[in-house]
Amino acid sequence: MALNESMEQYARQCQDELRALIRALCAIPAPSHHEQQRAEFCRQWLERAGGRNVWIDEALNVICPWGDTGDNPLTVVMAHTDTVFPDREPMALREADGRYYCPGVTDDTAQLAVLLMCARYFLQAGQTPKTGILFVANSCEEGLGNLKGSRAIVSRYGARLQSLVTLDGSNFQGAVSKAVGSHRYRVTVKTEGGHSFGAFGNRNAIRYLASMIETLYAVKVPQEGDSHTTYNVGTISGGTSVNTIAQEAQMLYEYRSDSAVCLANMEHLFRQVVQTYRAMGLEVEVEKIGDRPCGGDVDPARQQALLDRAAASIRRVTGLEPVFRSGSTDCNTALAAGIPAVCIGACRGGGCHTREEYLELDSLETGCRLVLDFLGETIG
Repeated sequence: MALNESMEQYARQCQDELRALIRALCAIPAPSHHEQQRAEFCRQWLERAGGRNVWIDEALNVICPWGDTGDNPLTVVMAHTDTVFPDREPMALREADGRYYCPGVTDDTAQLAVLLMCARYFLQAGQTPKTGILFVANSCEEGLGNLKGSRAIVSRYGARLQSLVTLDGSNFQGAVSKAVGSHRYRVTVKTEGGHSFGAFGNRNAIRYLASMIETLYAVKVPQEGDSHTTYNVGTISGGTSVNTIAQEAQMLYEYRSDSAVCLANMEHLFRQVVQTYRAMGLEVEVEKIGDRPCGGDVDPARQQALLDRAAASIRRVTGLEPVFRSGSTDCNTALAAGIPAVCIGACRGGGCHTREEYLELDSLETGCRLVLDFLGETIG
């Protein structure tokens, strides 16, 4: 069941309400691990939309089951509630030139609003899905959220999941079909330090951390086929004052790859660098703070069938030729568990993960039509 006239009419008529919903969600701060208020808002919204047995799990996922008999196969359709920004107060939203400007408005607030609006259509349409559906507003997709929400969904329902679809991204053409795994570390270097004049010559933790960073940046990334592997030092901190030889310095370091082999090689290289600096007599503490998996053993035919449905919907609704790529999304946890998964975008925008992030308002109707079409194919 592709897009029909009822869906088309619904997508047109819900636009004012959809924009109001985005504004309401943007006014609710939701940094990773602190999505309680957004979760409760979504739970109540889905209940008013006709959802039954809507609940919030221990990971702060909002779960709205439809056609779930307790033992039938399930399809998960999700969008994440958290934003990459740490703000615990509402972030200002402004409208100008056909756009909403607000940190997190495209990633992933507008996608979440489209999911809620499309879920309401199906919950109220009087249909019985051919498979059980879980509409999920999930937590902790961003940064050090470490995919906590999608991990909990896959852990709870894993054996029953036949596919997972997540709404994320800033355009309609790009779709994520391959998982980029990552390891993230907090690395702390400690030395004796001392007074910059009286203890001159003592080892400076900042100097050795800088040297370690230089060594890590000299690493040649491994390659497996057409794999893509990267690394980055995202933050550095340390020291006491300008006249103190730093006793401690710290960095956040990550490496990523869409190849499990390359990810393992990067871990080996990282551990070698750490051991080299420990051999100098330095105290080097390493704490893993993030671990996102690469893809696992997914049945190629089932994965391709899901991608074909996504591609057909993108072509039908947008006229664009889909481009499938690697990415780090909530799909990672499903793909690692052998569950077919795809990530598609339900709006257009830009500036994601910056304070200048924006949403193209005229993309929302197309986004609704795309999601309705794709879910109609999946459900009908």
